[in-house]
Amino acid sequence: MSISRPFLATHRQPNLAHIARRIRACDYLSVAQLFLQSNFLLDHPLTPADIKPRLLGHWGTCHGINVAYANLQPLLSPDNLFILGPGHGFPALQANLFLDGDLQTVDPHATPDLDGLAYLCRNFSWPGGFPSHASPLTPHVICEGGELGYALGAAYGYVLGHPERTAFVLLGDGELETATALSSLNLVKLLGDPCANGRVLPILHLNGYKISGPTIYGRKSERELNQLIRGFGYTPFIVNGDQPATFQSVLATIFNHPSTTILNHPSTTTSNHLTAPDHPFLILRTEKGATGPASFHHQKISGNYLAHQIPLPNAKTDPAELAALESWLQSYHFAELFNPKQGFTL
Repeated sequence: MSISRPFLATHRQPNLAHIARRIRACDYLSVAQLFLQSNFLLDHPLTPADIKPRLLGHWGTCHGINVAYANLQPLLSPDNLFILGPGHGFPALQANLFLDGDLQTVDPHATPDLDGLAYLCRNFSWPGGFPSHASPLTPHVICEGGELGYALGAAYGYVLGHPERTAFVLLGDGELETATALSSLNLVKLLGDPCANGRVLPILHLNGYKISGPTIYGRKSERELNQLIRGFGYTPFIVNGDQPATFQSVLATIFNHPSTTILNHPSTTTSNHLTAPDHPFLILRTEKGATGPASFHHQKISGNYLAHQIPLPNAKTDPAELAALESWLQSYHFAELFNPKQGFTL
């Protein structure tokens, strides 16, 4: 079966301000899910009663997930899918599904309004509520999110069976250290001609740290990392930072780059041999725990492994941590993005 359908018909320049506002909104929702059991719009100064008695979840990867999802969301459709590897960043995925109304399709209580926002935050990582990791309860999720390493293999398997589809796959840099994820990079050789077998765009979220220390890929030089990716048969494209203009510029380059012509035209043959241009591989570099607390109690948090889980674990009992949490939440200016009566105003 041969389908000469382009990777994407066109790459239209989206509204960059809208993408930036969406990232802010989903960052706020991610933090609120992790910490808050009441006072979800900061109608009054935070008190210990507003904080959940047990703080369980992962913050450090959330901003990067929100950056990737917000930039790709204009491209998503039944034929263009988003697959999340670091499922422990579930607050971010759920924030996006909530904002778009997707979560409401499987849970009528998750309405994108104030009642739904309270329901979302109160029930995250809560008995009988939403789990701390992506799970089959989530729309379109097929396996538990703590099983790092399977996303890329699942994406290639899916598009081989659905050659009309494109899969955008976000991988954590800690995840890429697993044998499953690393070996799945070889599947690009099975894909062959994407005009016949579907298309996969891997996106490595390179934030440099995992749960207890630095990642291997975060410590590689750019040259080493590029050589590794090229060795598997990909062309690397780097997004430095979280600015929508940078991300969109790289996407536009990918869709027009000479080495990715296979994404836009049926492959050709030379001397009876199939030409095999390299496939694009996007590297998103953001700081671990970006937009969160920079430091606390003389310890570096953002840009460090301490941002991986809960950056302010004693917010319920430590007044200084509670104040830091309130300042963190206020930094997103969520009132500019959400109206209690109208919902999201992005």
